[in-house]
Amino acid sequence: MQVKPTSLLGPVPVPTPDDREYWEGCARDELILQRCAECKAYRHLPRPMCPKCRSTRGEWVRSAGMGTIHSYTIVHNLVGTDLGDVVPYDIVLVEMDEGPRIISNMVDMLPDEVGIGMRVRVTFREVAPGVKLPKFEKA
Repeated sequence: MQVKPTSLLGPVPVPTPDDREYWEGCARDELILQRCAECKAYRHLPRPMCPKCRSTRGEWVRSAGMGTIHSYTIVHNLVGTDLGDVVPYDIVLVEMDEGPRIISNMVDMLPDEVGIGMRVRVTFREVAPGVKLPKFEKA
């Protein structure tokens, strides 16, 4: 994934051939995950080769959108950015029920309400015209 910086929203994804279907799914409010067509291992971020069996055959599978917070951090200070008015905010590592882990943020809750083991579901937020990012909310 390449990113294009913006002054107010942080990075906005610029799809590549390897992850275009993922971002197109997000734009439709669907979390689709890449899976190896040979060994059926999920992989995220999307890439051209399976890290388990090295197959170059992949397929896209719609996720149920449910997961568990595996880890998180709270950002309190931002230096040298235009995002200083949004701190504190959380960064979560969510282990999806299908297995892969996704880094994102929680929505509609305070950072001190986030906790390891919390069940979450994916939701999507538009960050630029036609561009949506997967975020998470308490399940």
